[in-house]
Amino acid sequence: MPMRLYSGPLSMFGAKAEIAALEKGLDVRVEMVPFDMKALYEPKHPEVLRVNPKRQVPVLIDGDVEIFDSTQIFEYFEEIKPQPPLWPTSVRGRARARLLEMKSDEVFFPHIVRLMGLQRSLDDPAAVAAIGAAVSYDREVEALLADGRRYLVGDYSYADIAFYMAQFFADRLGAPMPLDVGCLLAWRDRMTARPAVRQVATAMARYLVSVGGRKPGFIAV
Repeated sequence: MPMRLYSGPLSMFGAKAEIAALEKGLDVRVEMVPFDMKALYEPKHPEVLRVNPKRQVPVLIDGDVEIFDSTQIFEYFEEIKPQPPLWPTSVRGRARARLLEMKSDEVFFPHIVRLMGLQRSLDDPAAVAAIGAAVSYDREVEALLADGRRYLVGDYSYADIAFYMAQFFADRLGAPMPLDVGCLLAWRDRMTARPAVRQVATAMARYLVSVGGRKPGFIAV
């Protein structure tokens, strides 16, 4: 039986797991739970409720293994199929990648969450502060890439997947990358060109267009 991954059409964290499964070449059946722009994920999918006390996607079921949280799913994928590796092979490299993956979710993305509902008033002080903080983080990552590396820690990793999907939401919600972060913009182009990334990001962009939402400017549909 293939693994089942419960995700959502606008779930950043679900998209992270979807991309990782494709990059690994894993036999995963993705099931999009019901979602509506007004009701959101209500009523919650029964399998999501059963497995995740936080009542959120993504949820992964592989036989008697039932886990949630995109980072935990990353770790599981890496254990069951080490090749191709999506964490660096060195101890220090893995530590750096895991830190950046966590910071994408817990340092950068909270600024983007603050922009939800403020797209028509981006001059609001709360929006201005959130955008400023996001841009400041972009400049930190630009400095990481300034030594010529192609991906955040050198080799392609889960850290790249996490930050790319966070940037997907940042761009569509009013905090696009500034034009002077050339290395970071080139990194985004490389990421968008990856088949697994393009497949998932394009599907999400198409969904946004279908419901009258704004897609990121760097995704063509």
